[in-house]
Amino acid sequence: MDNPYPWLQDFINQVPEILQPVMVALVAAIPYIEGEGAAAFGIIAGINPIVAALAAITGNVLCVIAVVLLGSRIRGGVVARRATRSAAASSAAEGGGSGLATSTIATATASDADSVSGSAAAGEDDTTRRGKGRTKLRRWLVRFGVPGASILAPIALPTMLTAAFFVASGVRKEWVILWQIIAIVLWTGAVAAAAAGLLALLGW
Repeated sequence: MDNPYPWLQDFINQVPEILQPVMVALVAAIPYIEGEGAAAFGIIAGINPIVAALAAITGNVLCVIAVVLLGSRIRGGVVARRATRSAAASSAAEGGGSGLATSTIATATASDADSVSGSAAAGEDDTTRRGKGRTKLRRWLVRFGVPGASILAPIALPTMLTAAFFVASGVRKEWVILWQIIAIVLWTGAVAAAAAGLLALLGW
C-alpha cells in the first residue's frame, strides 16, 4: 500500500535532522496530542521510531513538570492566604471581637463552601469531554490511588490536565511528577511501537 503522507515526509526531510526531534517534542507539548500523538506523527513522518518516541516523551514530560510546579505554587499561595485569614480571625476572637470574628469566619466558610460546591457541581454536571474526564479521574483516584489513576488517566484526560487535577487535589508534586512520567513513558512507548509495527506491516 502506498504511503498517503508523502508530503509530510517531504516536509520533515526539509528540516535539519538535528531539529526533527525538537519538532516532535514541541508537538508533544500540545494538549490532546501529547507524547502519544507526537510519537505517531514523528514515525509517520519518517523519523526513527526510537528517536521519535524519546523526543515525544521528553516534550511531554517537560510540559507536565512545568504544569505541576506552577500548579503547586498557585495552590501553596491559596493555602497560605487561607491560613493567614484564619489566624487573623482567631486573633480577633482572642482580643474580644468574638462577634466580628464569628461573622468573618462564617462568611469565609460560606464562601469556601460555595467555591467547593461550585467546583464539584462543575465536575459532576459538566457534560463536556473535560468535565466527564475529571469525573472519571476523581473516581479512579479514590479507587486506585495516584499510581493507578495516573496510568489510566490518558483514557480520560491529557496528562497536563491530569497533573493539574492531582496538584489541585493536594497530592505531593514529587508523587505527581513521578507517576506522570511513568504513565507518559508507558503510553508513548506503546503507541510508538504500535505505529512502527503498523507502518512496517503496511510497507510505508
